[in-house]
Amino acid sequence: MTAVRRTASLLVAALVLSAAGTGQAQATGYRYWSFWERTGGHWTYATMGPSSARPDDGAVEGFRFAVSADSADASRPRGAADFGTICSSTPAASGTKRVALVLDFGTPEDAPSGETPPAGRTACARVPADATTAEALAAVAKPLRYDTNAMLCAISGYPKQGCGEQVASGRKGSSGQKSGSGEKGGSDSGPSLGLPIGAGVVALLAGAAVWQSRRRRNASG
Repeated sequence: MTAVRRTASLLVAALVLSAAGTGQAQATGYRYWSFWERTGGHWTYATMGPSSARPDDGAVEGFRFAVSADSADASRPRGAADFGTICSSTPAASGTKRVALVLDFGTPEDAPSGETPPAGRTACARVPADATTAEALAAVAKPLRYDTNAMLCAISGYPKQGCGEQVASGRKGSSGQKSGSGEKGGSDSGPSLGLPIGAGVVALLAGAAVWQSRRRRNASG
């Protein structure tokens, strides 16, 4: 029975490897513009949309195009984020406010197929005192594009197509965590491939176990 026990051990190992392969399938993320607010020298994911937020004079707001699974996973804007630097050449004016904007168009890995992200930039929007972030953005980064649900799809015309589409992230994990900024788009086919492969290995080893058992019985007879 030694051969049978050895084969049984291989079966267990195959099951473990199959499960591990399934757990490492590519996580799913979404390609979109995330909206950030600068507080205490750090970026904080905005709790409301740019069409609802009404920043104060001196605020710093950021937008980052990337693939991410959720707000906890989203990539932060890169580059200078100091109001004094961004708005140094825009003097204050009565009845208006100045909002510093950091626009990060992401990496080539984040980009939709066939598109190249523009270089990141900053801008100082001088807008009416009651203006929203969306109005400040429109003042310095047209054309903007929104979908029918008022989701921000494009800033300065980028990207040309798509809006929050689902893609497979570059990171691996069964929980869909942290996709970062190096993702590549595509379908999430990891689990559906891993299970058939694992089942095939188990079936192969099971056949070997039966063959070994019969061989030993024949030898004993």
